[in-house]
Amino acid sequence: MIPGFQERLNSVNPEFGFFEALKTLQVNLGDLCNLHCSHCHINASLRGSKIMGRNIMREIAGFLTQHPGITLDATGGCPEMNPDFRYFSEITLGCSQRRLLRSNLAIMAEPGWEWLPEFCRQHELIIIGSLPCYLEENVDRQRGNGVYQKCIQVLKRLNTLGYGTETELNLVYNPGGAYIPGSEKELETAYKSELLRRHGIRFNNLFTITNAPVGRFKKHLDAEGSYTDYLRLLAERFNPATAGTIMCRTLISVDWQGQVYNCDFNQALGLPVTAKDGRAINISGLQAAWMSDANIRFSDHCYCCTAGEGSSCTGALVQ
Repeated sequence: MIPGFQERLNSVNPEFGFFEALKTLQVNLGDLCNLHCSHCHINASLRGSKIMGRNIMREIAGFLTQHPGITLDATGGCPEMNPDFRYFSEITLGCSQRRLLRSNLAIMAEPGWEWLPEFCRQHELIIIGSLPCYLEENVDRQRGNGVYQKCIQVLKRLNTLGYGTETELNLVYNPGGAYIPGSEKELETAYKSELLRRHGIRFNNLFTITNAPVGRFKKHLDAEGSYTDYLRLLAERFNPATAGTIMCRTLISVDWQGQVYNCDFNQALGLPVTAKDGRAINISGLQAAWMSDANIRFSDHCYCCTAGEGSSCTGALVQ
């Protein structure tokens, strides 16, 4: 039997089950995506229909203006495919010192989207690009045929614009299956060496992220009959040293309708942040229901964030 995550966390320190302070506002602009990745926790695709509109974007910009110092983290799906991505980037310019764009990179090589690299540079967006391996066959197996070459083309273009040197460019590694990432430091060294040697590409940091047993990846695990085994692996590799720095203690996730969650995985599972009376909280009411000392909603999938070196949207928690 796998012990409940909340119970396991409390055994380390009960305080780790409470929200600490808002440092990152992660905004999911929708589930539209040009790719159909096997590990996607929100089942994003070209058929995505959950698309954030301008009214919610304006509320987010207003919130950031009222609370300076918070990092804005734009994700999806493919956030660039939101029809109002340009608008969102423009109205949040100056609202946050750090604005992160989580990109699958390949979108920037698609016909009609070639403007994206220059736009991102002009609007001072830090790019966090998904590249699950530095080997072509591994990337294409997980993300689709031809994706690797598109990513390499885009990374070269980003380098010519100053990304990786003058402007921050980070990459994301996630496993190709039901296992936990190896050492982030060692993987970063290998990525930097191989991408430079093979393609002349430079980047700043590599973030290792453990696959959450949610969405499309969970369906894959269920089809193989390995969901319980994977969950047991995550639980067995629980690292107490990661417990105090799990990202849900300092991050709030916002969905396409403005509803808030403790993380993007909870968003995918429909587990919103709620007020004391049980009502789901919207970005427009987040100030009134300020998060300090609020309970975090946990479930078994949370083990993916505390296994091994730990996992967050900015990589390992301990090394």
